[in-house]
Amino acid sequence: MATPGASSARDEFVYMAKLAEQAERYEEMVEFMEKVAKAVDKDELTVEERNLLSVAYKNVIGARRASWRIISSIEQKEESRGNDDHVSLIRDYRSKIETELSDICDGILKLLDTILVPAAASGDSKVFYLKMKGDYHRYLAEFKSGQERKDAAEHTLTAYKAAQDIANSELAPTHPIRLGLALNFSVFYYEILNSPDRACNLAKQAFDEAIAELDTLGEESYKDSTLIMQLLRDNLTLWTSDMQIWISSLFDAFFWSNSDFGDCQLFYILIHSSILLSCGLILIMMILSNVFFNQDDVADDIKEAAPAAAKPADEQQS
Repeated sequence: MATPGASSARDEFVYMAKLAEQAERYEEMVEFMEKVAKAVDKDELTVEERNLLSVAYKNVIGARRASWRIISSIEQKEESRGNDDHVSLIRDYRSKIETELSDICDGILKLLDTILVPAAASGDSKVFYLKMKGDYHRYLAEFKSGQERKDAAEHTLTAYKAAQDIANSELAPTHPIRLGLALNFSVFYYEILNSPDRACNLAKQAFDEAIAELDTLGEESYKDSTLIMQLLRDNLTLWTSDMQIWISSLFDAFFWSNSDFGDCQLFYILIHSSILLSCGLILIMMILSNVFFNQDDVADDIKEAAPAAAKPADEQQS
């Protein structure tokens, strides 16, 4: 139990974190919320405090992740042009960003392992922090390579699965933390493990289970839950479209590049048309599911959408 003096300091740190957020000084917001976490003395953070901690780290890590993607894209373009001098400069700059990313992830992961996860008592707190742990290991896996990437991916999978077990037993399918976990877990399958089938299955199951209980959703979490459901649906649409293009390209390469299959062109056309029709029906069903959402309520609240057509949306503990 925190002493009165510690409680007063804790309140002051929370206030300063809010002040830093208003000033958009997120590195300092992180510092204040780390002090809050260390001042609780084995108590849980309040919902407000854990959300402030999440927002602080989300903004600090989000800026670097965006920078890394931009620099990596420029690096690829310069490589394709054969500008070796520029590529060398870009790689040095990318390495600097990766060091910052590693430091940020290591900081929050240490806080989670030593204080936040052990102190979590309620189901939603356990899922929140385990999901957060999985998220920051996933961010490491985004830019690490070799054994480091493999280790980060394994840590991500372990954290997400632990969170999923608790969420499935203690949180409703419409709970925003459970939905956010499903969203980020599915993105992990798609982006890090290159497993679109598992990504789609997980996202679709979470979406369907939430839809089935949508009428039980309270006003306090309606906005957050339906926003994440919309992101799940958007990712499913994106991934299904990607799979349709991939299958179409595969059939094109197999049948049309080999003259021996000239007699099979009718068969190809029938199979190709069937696949396109099936994928089209899936997309139509997803679009029709839009009737469950009030777009005016959720459209202005998307904090992190896909920056490019091929980039699925995830949730950074919003």
